[in-house]
Amino acid sequence: MIRRVACLAAVLALLACDVSIGSLAGRASDEWTRSYKLSPGGEFRIRNTNGRIDVEGGDDPSVEVRAERIARAVSDEAARELLPRIAINEDVKPDRVSIETGRLSGIMIGAGFEVRYHVRAPKSVVVNVSNTNGQITLRSLSGRVTAHTTNGGVRGNALSGGVDATTTNGGVDVEFASVGTDRISLTQSRRRFEGKMNGGGTPVDLRTTNGGIRIRSRALAEKTTESR
Repeated sequence: MIRRVACLAAVLALLACDVSIGSLAGRASDEWTRSYKLSPGGEFRIRNTNGRIDVEGGDDPSVEVRAERIARAVSDEAARELLPRIAINEDVKPDRVSIETGRLSGIMIGAGFEVRYHVRAPKSVVVNVSNTNGQITLRSLSGRVTAHTTNGGVRGNALSGGVDATTTNGGVDVEFASVGTDRISLTQSRRRFEGKMNGGGTPVDLRTTNGGIRIRSRALAEKTTESR
């Protein structure tokens, strides 16, 4: 019994210590950059945990990635020591480039990190992004877009391809520059979503619980929005 009490006291002391340093005043950051060649119709993927993802379409044929790695700890020195442990893993093929934020090994007490991705890619690239604890922003893309996020929202601007956006504990706000024949599916939980089509015009604000909403354009392209 004495041993159990001693162990419990040690755990409580450790937790108290963790709470007292929870402000994480120390900070360190660096920048990770890459440039990729991707074949026409190729796919670009990102998997991230903690931090936002921004993807913008452009006329350059290459994919330019700038990632800001940010470490936080009880002091700047401790944050600088943590920074090299934030890994970004790459899987590069001619028709597909995948980037994933690595998981830190061991137990972190009084420390945290995030990675903020800023991507400029060809407009027609197929984009597949997934994020936890952060927002996804997509701009000026004409290729197929898939965006999934937990504890964060999905925002799209000037999109003209198919969109599959899913979020839990966040919102979906997508504006289409034009609507083609590709399927559009927007799914959200616990929050509302908004959509604008054909360059804006009359705003469309849709809300549903445990049901679905289907929209068709004049071109009879199927647009499906589901909410759970």
